[in-house]
Amino acid sequence: MTRPVRIIEVEPLDELSVRLTFSDGLVRELNLEPMLEGSAFEPLRNPVEFARAFVDDVAGTVTWPSGIDLDPDVLHGDHSPATGQSPHVLREYTLRQTG
Repeated sequence: MTRPVRIIEVEPLDELSVRLTFSDGLVRELNLEPMLEGSAFEPLRNPVEFARAFVDDVAGTVTWPSGIDLDPDVLHGDHSPATGQSPHVLREYTLRQTG
C-alpha cells in the first residue's frame, strides 16, 4: 500500500506565502491568499499568526496554533479544494537524493 504524500517541512514567507517540502521531495512555494476566504481564516491574515505555521506530524499538513489546517493533497496539487480557490504556485521544484 502506498503512503499518501504529506508535508514534512514548512517555512512561512512574506505576504501569506509558504515554502512546503513534501515527503516525495516536491517543494512548492505557494501564496495561500486565494484559499483564505471567509471569517474562519481571518486569524491568518495577521502576519504574526501566519508566521507561527508548523507541521502537524500526525496529519502531515501545515497548521497554526489557532487550529486552522489545510488539506495536504490540495497543497501538493493532487486535488482541487472542495470549496474556495486553489493556492497560487509561486515556485515548484523537486529535491534530488545525493550520496
